[in-house]
Amino acid sequence: MTTARVAEPIGSLQEVHELGLDQEDLLGIYRNMITTRLIEERGHILYRQGKISGSYYTGRGNEGASVGIATAMGTHDVGTPLHRECGVHITRGIEPWRIFAQFLAKADGPTRGRDGNIHLADDRLGLIAMVSHLPAMLPVSVGCALAFKIRDERRVSFGWYGDGSAARGDVHESMNFAGVLRLPMVFCCTNNLWAYSTPNYMEYACEHLADRAAAYGFEGVVVDGTDVLAVYREAKRAAEKARDGGGPTLIETVSLRMEGHAVHDDAFYVPKELFDEWSAKDPVERYRTWLRENIGMTDQTEDDITSQVKKLLNDALERAEASPDPDPAGLLDGVYATLSDVETPHHK
Repeated sequence: MTTARVAEPIGSLQEVHELGLDQEDLLGIYRNMITTRLIEERGHILYRQGKISGSYYTGRGNEGASVGIATAMGTHDVGTPLHRECGVHITRGIEPWRIFAQFLAKADGPTRGRDGNIHLADDRLGLIAMVSHLPAMLPVSVGCALAFKIRDERRVSFGWYGDGSAARGDVHESMNFAGVLRLPMVFCCTNNLWAYSTPNYMEYACEHLADRAAAYGFEGVVVDGTDVLAVYREAKRAAEKARDGGGPTLIETVSLRMEGHAVHDDAFYVPKELFDEWSAKDPVERYRTWLRENIGMTDQTEDDITSQVKKLLNDALERAEASPDPDPAGLLDGVYATLSDVETPHHK
């Protein structure tokens, strides 16, 4: 028995207009989804060329969830996206060349060549970089929400985690804390159906991960992560509720991870039938079809967008590759603070 609300798909263009999206917005969402996918495809090429150190992770199949939620974020909201949320960074406005600079460990990348290729964020866009220990960023997200409430600011914090980390104590402590204090928080659970090689049925016994929200006193919603507009609708509702003092919401977006856990994993353990089922619901293709049927997007418009994005990424990669490598002499820069950088503790 589920306690979560299962979201309906977007029914009509009228409903979309009621959500405040016009044709330019709808095409912008498509552009962000295409950009996200093509950036990650370029990343695969860079990895095979030996230009990306370590491993490489993608969010193919998750573009609808990441772009949909990020589109609903307010200008001054904050978020802690993880390794399959490239669409969040793109939608918030990061320049693609900086993503490539991060991939290539360049000095001009967000972490100045000091961290792995997925540990990126631009704090000017309200995003906080992840760490590998999942879901360690969720308490950070809740801390942001607490600050917003204390300051009486109409801002919302969006915190991401996946099905694989959903049983960790950080998740439940964060949800309990946010629920008790009615914090302006949106919990974004990316359910990719498999945590590395572990299927959902071996991860949890409840029907939906969003069912857990009820235990902490707030609403849980399950939405098809391949339906970008339905994801946007639910994220917008959750953000508006949080902004108005209504407390947290847990949004569980469900979409199969369409590639292995990382580039080294061929996902042989996922049944072919499951891949076939979710391939037929590819979020980019699904949204492209919706645009054609509902706003009459033409082949020319589609081709123009794709061509523009490809040129943008070609230029971005060229700029990133021309960027300087980090100077080894600055290896310890930013590791320690000087006394002049530290504020006097409030308790002294």
